[in-house]
Amino acid sequence: MAGGKTTAADLGAYLCFEDEAGQGLRPPKGRTWAPVGARPVVTVRGRGSGRINMAGVVAFRDGERPHLFYKLHVYHGRKGEPKTFSWSDYRDLIVATHQQLGAPLVWCWDNLNVHLDGRLAAFAAEHADWLRLVQLPAYAPELNPAEGVWSLLRRCLANFAVTDPGPKRSRLTRHARAR
Repeated sequence: MAGGKTTAADLGAYLCFEDEAGQGLRPPKGRTWAPVGARPVVTVRGRGSGRINMAGVVAFRDGERPHLFYKLHVYHGRKGEPKTFSWSDYRDLIVATHQQLGAPLVWCWDNLNVHLDGRLAAFAAEHADWLRLVQLPAYAPELNPAEGVWSLLRRCLANFAVTDPGPKRSRLTRHARAR
C-alpha cells in the first residue's frame, strides 16, 4: 500500500465489491432434456421488451461471514423511462449498505461511466469519515468477487420464460436471498 494509506482492516471497515448485471425477458439458454431426436423448443409470447438490472454488493470483513446486498431496477420498455441505474441509485445502495452494516466501507467498483460521475465523488468526499471509493481496472473480473454472483443467479433463470418482468423479478429476489 502507498505511504499514508490505511487498509480496510485498520479502519474496521467492510471491504465491499460492487458490480451490476442485466437480464432481458428472453430466457438465457440452459441445459434441458428431450426425447432422442426431438429438439426442445420453448415458445415465448410477448414482444420481449423490458429488462431487469441488478446492482449487487458483496461485503467482507475479517472474521465475519460475507454479506450480499442488491438493488433491482426494472425497465418496462416505456418511452422516457430510465433504462438503467442513475448515480442516485448507486448512492442509495451505498447508504443502505452502510446503514445495514453499521461500519465504515471501502467501496470497490469498476470504471462504469455512472461510477465516475462527479456527484458520486462529491458524495464520497462529503462522507469521507465512513466511505472510501476505490476504482478497479477497466476489465478485471478476477479482482471482483461480485462477478461470481451473476453466474449463480443466471442458472436459476435458465429456461424461465416470461412476458413481463414481474415474475422474473420475483424469482431473482428469491434466489438472491437464498445465496
